[in-house]
Amino acid sequence: MVDPKRARLKDVAQRAGVSMMTVSRVLNQDDKVSAKTREKVLSIANSMGYRPNVSARRLASNKSFFIGLLYDNPSQAYISQFLLSALHSCRSKGYHLIVEKADDDIENTLISIKQLIDETQMDGMILLPPVCDDKAILSYLKQVNMPFVRIAPDSDLTLSPYICMDDYQAAFDVTEQLIQAGHSRIAHIIGDLKQGVSRLRYQGFLDALRSNQITVAPEYIINGSFTYQSGMQASAALLDLPLRPTAIFAANDEMAAAAISVAQSRGLNVPNDVAVVGFDDTQLATIVWPHITTVKQPIDDMAHVAISVLTADEPYDGTHSQARHVLDFEIVHRGSSLTK
Repeated sequence: MVDPKRARLKDVAQRAGVSMMTVSRVLNQDDKVSAKTREKVLSIANSMGYRPNVSARRLASNKSFFIGLLYDNPSQAYISQFLLSALHSCRSKGYHLIVEKADDDIENTLISIKQLIDETQMDGMILLPPVCDDKAILSYLKQVNMPFVRIAPDSDLTLSPYICMDDYQAAFDVTEQLIQAGHSRIAHIIGDLKQGVSRLRYQGFLDALRSNQITVAPEYIINGSFTYQSGMQASAALLDLPLRPTAIFAANDEMAAAAISVAQSRGLNVPNDVAVVGFDDTQLATIVWPHITTVKQPIDDMAHVAISVLTADEPYDGTHSQARHVLDFEIVHRGSSLTK
């Protein structure tokens, strides 16, 4: 048996009964190879512990096999889930993910991006909100011809491929379900105002109330920033009102978790005294008690699609059909709210 540490492309080819060129094509995801052959070669390569020489792959394909990811999102749960999914997708395709946090100073961020490109010659970049809408960053990436994919952008939707879900409809639906459960005093903790999804979720909330002839009290609307701390402050203000809401819709799970904590600290029962719903369905939603009813954002699928777009054989050609990827959502019912 071949020593896994020393397995070579020739060894894989011999074991699979194919040519070295066929093995190379499989490893470089050439669609000219049949699915049956591809599966056989990959299975044998994995069993032998074969790892292709990165330098050789770069020379042969004119690619670096590096993908960059730029973020400046205050929601740690969202960031963690997206990063893990993107790492997994990159590894499955033989790529490496390079993660960079945007600086508060845009000039410093642009310098960091330039250094990343110069040092790695990366094949593409993923931009998470809110940096996906930063005009200086978008302009620079266009200037240097760096392919990029944006996650949930709010502007210039024909500029590049982008991936999103229907945040407006999801917020409308989850609010309407609270109404159907008997709630009319429903509060909303808005997300980070720098992100377009915050506006969409807020508008969906408002329109659901209006379509059911419910007027929302101004004091039931409080700005948050997608952080646990902002959720604590907002929910404390809501639950200390003389006529407190019977339900709170927080624009993400971290703020919803904070609302549950604040309610319980005041001796309120969740969901009997106050129902709480969130958004995203990150791991946090099932860590707190009661578990959070929330909108399941397809974060894992978003990461997978982003990597697939950037590693595709056919580059983005500017057509709308290639640019727009709208993924499905679902509402996950758990113990933090009651349903009829």
